Amino acid sequence: MGDYANSDVVIGFDHVTKTYKLFENDKQRFRAIFFKNIKYKKKNAINDVTFQIKKGESVALLGRNGAGKSTLLKMITGVAYPTVGDIVVNGRVSALLELSAGFDKEFTGRENIYFRAQLLGMKKSEIDAKMDDIIEFADIGDYMDQPLRTYSSGMRARLGFAINVNVDPEILIVDEALSVGDVSFRRKCTEKINDLLSEQGITFLLVTHSTNAALDFCERGIVMKKGKIKFDGDIQEATDFYKEMIEKEDAKKKKKKKKKRKKMLEEQRLREEAEKLAAEGNSAAETTVQDADAKTAEEQTVPEAEVIQAEEPKTDNGGKSE
Repeated sequence: MGDYANSDVVIGFDHVTKTYKLFENDKQRFRAIFFKNIKYKKKNAINDVTFQIKKGESVALLGRNGAGKSTLLKMITGVAYPTVGDIVVNGRVSALLELSAGFDKEFTGRENIYFRAQLLGMKKSEIDAKMDDIIEFADIGDYMDQPLRTYSSGMRARLGFAINVNVDPEILIVDEALSVGDVSFRRKCTEKINDLLSEQGITFLLVTHSTNAALDFCERGIVMKKGKIKFDGDIQEATDFYKEMIEKEDAKKKKKKKKKRKKMLEEQRLREEAEKLAAEGNSAAETTVQDADAKTAEEQTVPEAEVIQAEEPKTDNGGKSE
């Protein structure tokens, strides 16, 4: 891939593929640790991806759920590793992937600031210098010295965002985190990120479904689909490409759904006709049987006059029986 030690490339992917093994169940997954003949399916979450992000760039990563965005971010942050290919990351990464991750619920908010900031590679003296800024930004009042288990999800998100944007990141990664909190806090988040971009010249990677957010913060866009990069270029062109791709996919799904519904209605119509014909056939058969039974009964019935005549005894002229 090359040596980026002296270059301005802060994130580099060189023909990276990430393959997951999908087992039928957890039992099969466990057995696969000891036995190599356990069957599984291969899923390429990232498939032969190559790109570079330079220092100071602001890049939007666009794509639907399942496109491979989260897997890509996990590899940038070191949570996951590539199956094939090389990845280079130069700089301190502050990732807002899951805002409440990296906390201990038994620690207070203040203790969690130290805990999480140290995970990001900061020294205690550096954390102390940033403590007031983090507390002011989080704006959770007296809860700062209460255990995290007493926090609401919104308060945890506030604290997580406050830490990550105030630790002087060199690479800031945001995964749909700009929607946390109320309107006032979201505005504060947006202003802080704009300050980081304009004043500190950080490298910014935004993962989003919102083309408006991408246009607001980024200059470059990467569009992903099924683990592959479909477009990489100017943000306006990228958002246009993404919108068109989504529209085509939605139209295709709608057409497929309409075709499926039409097929179901046709099958239902044929089924109803078959049932109707079967019912008519059964009715005709019953009528035929009834007619046959009636005819048989008629043939077996002796006329009443004949019965009377047969039963009357014969007499002679004198009125005596023979």
